Amino acid sequence: MKKIIIAISIIFIFVIAALVFDVGRRDDTEPINFKECALKGYSILESYPRQCRTPDGKSFTEDVEKDDTAFADKSDLIKVSAPLPNKIVKSPFVVSGLARGYWFFEASFPIRLFDDDGNEIAVGIAQAEGEWMTTEFVPFKATLNFEKPSVKTGKLILKKDNPSGLSQNDDELVVPIKFD
Repeated sequence: MKKIIIAISIIFIFVIAALVFDVGRRDDTEPINFKECALKGYSILESYPRQCRTPDGKSFTEDVEKDDTAFADKSDLIKVSAPLPNKIVKSPFVVSGLARGYWFFEASFPIRLFDDDGNEIAVGIAQAEGEWMTTEFVPFKATLNFEKPSVKTGKLILKKDNPSGLSQNDDELVVPIKFD
């Protein structure tokens, strides 16, 4: 009988220790930023900047480096879902994403493609795919055709349409890209 009590006591201690260890490992806190959301394994949206979405619908946008090698974060104004930064593009390719209604004028804005030698190799117009007279995000799409340049890298520039011509109303998003 004494051996049974000792065996049950040892099993009880192991069960309690396992429960305490497991509870200590659990992290039931809600994420407060993109990194925490991604570490918890929630879905990452393929956009730039990337976004992480929790099952209850909360969304966190990735902070991007603001240096010479990365382009400025303008996710509060425009978000590009294709092409993603530093991805290879072949002609023709589609440029798509979301932009605030005031990024457009008459439901469009210009897009230019440059190689790293500074040569403009394509020009296109992004068209709104919804009501653009809003301050909300509006989906856009454009298709660009180009001849393959001699260099391997370039940049895609999405310009805010600025019919006023006033420099204070200018804005753009620069997306680094690679050529096949």
